Amino acid sequence: MFDHFYHQIFRKTVISFGTLFNNIKIKRESTDGVAEEVIEVPLAYGPTQKFLARIEQQANLNKPVQMSLPRMSFEFTGISYDTGRKLAGTQHFTTTLKSDKTDIKKVYFPVPYNMDFELSIMTLLNDDALQIVEQILPYFQPNYTLTIDLVDTIGEKRDVPITLESVNFEDNYEGDFTTRRVLLYTLKFTAKTYLFGPVKDSTRDVIKSVSIGLAGADTSGAGARNLIYKKPVATKNYTGIVKTTLNIDTLPDATILDVEDGSQIAADTYITIDEETIYVRSVNGNEITVTRAAYNTVAAEHVGGSAIYGIDESDNNLISAGDDFGFSG
Repeated sequence: MFDHFYHQIFRKTVISFGTLFNNIKIKRESTDGVAEEVIEVPLAYGPTQKFLARIEQQANLNKPVQMSLPRMSFEFTGISYDTGRKLAGTQHFTTTLKSDKTDIKKVYFPVPYNMDFELSIMTLLNDDALQIVEQILPYFQPNYTLTIDLVDTIGEKRDVPITLESVNFEDNYEGDFTTRRVLLYTLKFTAKTYLFGPVKDSTRDVIKSVSIGLAGADTSGAGARNLIYKKPVATKNYTGIVKTTLNIDTLPDATILDVEDGSQIAADTYITIDEETIYVRSVNGNEITVTRAAYNTVAAEHVGGSAIYGIDESDNNLISAGDDFGFSG
């Protein structure tokens, strides 16, 4: 039952989270406003207590020694299942990285999990801490979306929203209040990622075309008439290509969706968000007017940052066995 596989999804998410904060600088100016010093704030992975313990062992924080302030650290602190983004566990999709569609891979729909992170900012001066915090907070409203290649063997890239949950502040004095001080900001985040199971080779050929004739069609004599054929139409996304993302949370009865880039979506087409297929009636900038719950799917609530997949000709060519090709719609 349990075949070995390792997509390194946790590791990739941790690394991607850390890269958000690895280029933060502080500037110290003289009284006349001239920049005297620009410091790139070091970032490392590890618990805050570890770095605070090292700080306590240094007699002078101003010396150019191995451990000095300011600095930042981040830590992966927990994981939990996200019931709000639950997908059908028994359904799967097929995909391929080859243009000739010969190497078909099959994988079941991913499982949504939330990863908790803590980012600690440790400084000696209050102005240093405020500079660092002010360079971070404006990007989280409260979400910031990262695109992560979760399963590189099939090119499965997903938009992972990073949500800022809280900001805490401590002003710690150790021993005599004149000898040592550590200003500590703790920012807590949640990354909404997905876990994929093993990727397997598809054992069935992909249906690329279907011919359907009218029952009782007369093909001989004077009353002969042509058979009518209907090309199969995909009712969901198979390629995994993300067109854009939702800007804000969307309720099940909403008919206007606010998206990140409306130029990637065309009117009179279909899109999918999570398990819901949606018909696009018109596009106005980054607002699209839609008809919900197409092809017998269920209108559901979608969170901001959710990926929006398009349905086009490439999806028609990847219809899996068992799909009704939209004939029942």
